[in-house]
Amino acid sequence: MPAPQPTAPAFPARPGATVATAEALAMPPAPKGEPAGERGGWRRGGGSSTTDGPAAAPPGTPVDRTPSGRRTSKLLRRPARIPAPLLCVLAMFTVQSGTALSKPLFALLGVGGTTFLRLGFAAIVLLAVARPRLRGRSPRDLGAAALLGVASAGMTLLFAGAVDRLPMGTAATIEFLGPLTVALLFARQAAHLLWALLAGGGVALLTLFTGGGHGGSALDPVGLAYAFGAAACYAVYILFTDKVGAAFQGFQGLAVSMTVGAITLAPFGLGQAWHGLSAPGASPVLLLLAVAGVSLLLPVIPYALEMTALRRMPQRVFSVIVSLEPAVSALVGLVVLHQLLGWPQLAGIGCVVAASVGATLTGRR
Repeated sequence: MPAPQPTAPAFPARPGATVATAEALAMPPAPKGEPAGERGGWRRGGGSSTTDGPAAAPPGTPVDRTPSGRRTSKLLRRPARIPAPLLCVLAMFTVQSGTALSKPLFALLGVGGTTFLRLGFAAIVLLAVARPRLRGRSPRDLGAAALLGVASAGMTLLFAGAVDRLPMGTAATIEFLGPLTVALLFARQAAHLLWALLAGGGVALLTLFTGGGHGGSALDPVGLAYAFGAAACYAVYILFTDKVGAAFQGFQGLAVSMTVGAITLAPFGLGQAWHGLSAPGASPVLLLLAVAGVSLLLPVIPYALEMTALRRMPQRVFSVIVSLEPAVSALVGLVVLHQLLGWPQLAGIGCVVAASVGATLTGRR
């Protein structure tokens, strides 16, 4: 997950957009944001701590002394003795394991139903832990959290649809083009064009050379459309995660955006979930327990791990490590789902990972 460094991103307003949405889009970038949203995220450089505790907040930032704030601090201190890079690796494997273990549930609850229930359980856990206080929040902050939730919902649903039709490594690599594109758009060096071309070549290897050998049959075009749609949502998510992380303390922003994401997915997944849970021969209790377990793997546990790692290591190092996520996804897909990729697909994943690492290391400091 490379780290974009936007200045003041602006999006075209849709007809009928609310004032809160417009203000959220115009919200200036935070001096130091924290990850927020379904899969963590990035914060801008600086603000890394040389101690094992949380990094110091920017001047003028209020300290969260509420019970939820104290609970968050305790959660962050528990893995303090684990090296920060190892926390990043654990977070990546947890995310991809949660994705792989979700796939068998698709046949029982549907892609939309599984995704809706997973986000719903995660929202319940985070609301119980963070207990966000919305009173006194500005429309700008609430609008940003809502937009982040919608982007997270779209990213989650579309990526689940892609994983249902494509190998995990392929879907994760295409989705990873979202944050990579954001990083390249805000680059100021001509050399970044080479990284963009390298990433494009990687995608070509993934999508065009799929027949014969170890690569299997041609890729599902609907699955590819889902993957590219997830990448677009991922890019929007990256742009808003910094804003929400700077506006909310601890897990509060994540809890709000996750709740909005679950509500957004209700029209797409509630019917499928009910049909699966009430089907003849189904075991609703076991299915709900399985979904609850997967929701801890993605996003609750990896968010806590990434949040702790971000507070204890430079943002650039974090971005380089997380750039390996497409490769981790391919490995988990092989071990858990027995998805064997051919050499062209492996080379394509390698190109995208190399482009992400290169764009991060040569980006503006």
